[in-house]
Amino acid sequence: MTPTIFIVDDDPSVLKAQVRVVRAEGWAVETFDSAEAFLARPRDAAVGCLVLDVTMPGLDGLELQRRLSIEGNTLPIVFVTGHGDIPMSVRAMKGGATDFLSKPVPAKVLIAAIRAAIEQHEATRRARGDADAIRERLAGLTPREREVLEALAAGKLNKQIAGDLGVVEQTVKFHRARIMERMHAKTVAELMHIAARAGVGVGAGGPAGATDGPAN
Repeated sequence: MTPTIFIVDDDPSVLKAQVRVVRAEGWAVETFDSAEAFLARPRDAAVGCLVLDVTMPGLDGLELQRRLSIEGNTLPIVFVTGHGDIPMSVRAMKGGATDFLSKPVPAKVLIAAIRAAIEQHEATRRARGDADAIRERLAGLTPREREVLEALAAGKLNKQIAGDLGVVEQTVKFHRARIMERMHAKTVAELMHIAARAGVGVGAGGPAGATDGPAN
């Protein structure tokens, strides 16, 4: 998927110059002369970043950043401004901006900032996709498999889990094998990593990873 760079600036000359730089890199580009115009655009799943002016009539860049954050929008923001100061840049970076540049921005500096933002966005999307897949697999476990997984994640041994559930140890091993298959884990260590990412076993009374090895 070709990244799309969204440029928001009320200065037509700045828009024109930045579009030329972005297109020379082979990226798709969309321009907006106000924050309100960008907000009116339908949201989609485009990979890319937002190159955003700070000071604009009406809604300014920092307020647009705040509104996008409230929406849960993960599009990274590269701020550009001709009237920036330290408090403004601090606020922008605390809000999650990937960079804060002063106009006029050299082409190579803008390109580097956009590349870094795109890489961050792709990583964020991958992480979110992985998390969604884990939640889906977790939802596919039976209630008993979920019990066993939670016990494993809490650091319990097979024999302890068997005692808690009133079953023989071999049954626990069977459930563990099924859980690993359904959660796409090749080893118990990988299963514990997946469980930790899903928040399974957190606060359950023991450190994850203290489980029996594959042969137990």
